Amino acid sequence: MPSDHAPLRVGIAGLGTVGAAVARILAARGETLSRLAARDIVVNAVSARDRKRDRGIDLTGVAWFEDPVELARSRDIDVLVELIGGDEGPARAAVEAAIASGKAVVTANKALLAKHGNELALKAETANLPLAFEAAVAGGIPIIKTLREALSGNEITRIQGILNGTCNYILSRMETEKLGFDEVLADAQRLGYAEADPTFDVGGFDTAHKLSILTSLAFGTRIDAEAIHVEGIAQITPLDLAMADELGFRIKLLGVAVRTADGVEQRVHPTMVAKGAAIAEVMGVTNAVTIDADAVREITLVGPGAGGEATASAVIADITDIARGRLTPPFGLSVRELAEPRRAPMQHHEGGYYVRLSVYDHPGAAAAIATRFAEQKISLESILQKGRARTATALPSVNGAESAVPVVLITYATTEAAIRRALDAVSADGHIAEPPQVIRIERD
Repeated sequence: MPSDHAPLRVGIAGLGTVGAAVARILAARGETLSRLAARDIVVNAVSARDRKRDRGIDLTGVAWFEDPVELARSRDIDVLVELIGGDEGPARAAVEAAIASGKAVVTANKALLAKHGNELALKAETANLPLAFEAAVAGGIPIIKTLREALSGNEITRIQGILNGTCNYILSRMETEKLGFDEVLADAQRLGYAEADPTFDVGGFDTAHKLSILTSLAFGTRIDAEAIHVEGIAQITPLDLAMADELGFRIKLLGVAVRTADGVEQRVHPTMVAKGAAIAEVMGVTNAVTIDADAVREITLVGPGAGGEATASAVIADITDIARGRLTPPFGLSVRELAEPRRAPMQHHEGGYYVRLSVYDHPGAAAAIATRFAEQKISLESILQKGRARTATALPSVNGAESAVPVVLITYATTEAAIRRALDAVSADGHIAEPPQVIRIERD
């Protein structure tokens, strides 16, 4: 690393929306950042595939590398900013090469950290180098620094967040405009909020990667992304959103991590949250994270979860910390001190449930369903019935397709295992026309 008065020389690997914004902000705010860091911060080199693309930035005098690994090894940079993406390939190779070459690393790559974060953090610590990743979770929201530093005097019991703007945008529009999932997804793709293949976002996997990082910071455990129970939002219907509204809830895709007697429970799924909760009011592409802790009790951070400027803001905060000479273990504790995660089985999850059934209009069907729930000692808080529906999967009858009635059950606290046993029995009885819709309820 250079002396305190030498410029901090930055190499940016990846000049997409975020990388270009980082270069642009560093140029525009260079004088202010120099005063804050007590040294100049300069972009000395970059790596990207297309030199001819107009990125709206002046790269005159900046060294250009075709290979990001060569950039990472260059003697002309002190910090590698990795904005390539992906959990393997050039992103991983460049980060490892930078650490091996004595370079600090700043990354926005949640997939890389979810898969290799423990290993990379150990390499950085062994080399006494910073590995910073504020931009990897929730874009411009300073959630990493908050968990790692600002809340160090707290014991955190739960963290939950809206961590994917695409999903929140889709659910928000479905709710407010009474539209179906496919229609809103198509609009999101046209507007650039969703990828051509949206599976990573709408399937909950992007949220899971981010949650694994937050869980490590919150509970002092090694990253354990494989332990996360993941469900997406493709099965949510306008009827579910309307029922949630009537019951005083909103449906959000949440990443939730909770410290329990069985271990750390990590889950990503559509969730009913009470309208009075701060996180329920977050609409559109905005992200939010709520932290429950002993000293501060509950705090919620809300802000832009993606976009060039917001994500670049987080990247530059990390660069400025490095310029100041700050060196903090990436996950708060040294990797050697992080606890091995003890996984809480999803079957042990306990809470309230929303269950929507499409029930055939047969005599005794409702009583049989209630009996199956009672057999599992599941108490029902309320039962709602919403007219009749024609089902595409209904059994044939003399009058055409059978009538099915949407029936919604709200349970008191029970276990995931009990719910699944009850629904398996209900399905086996032949009283429902479609697979049950199950949405967990997150209460304060």
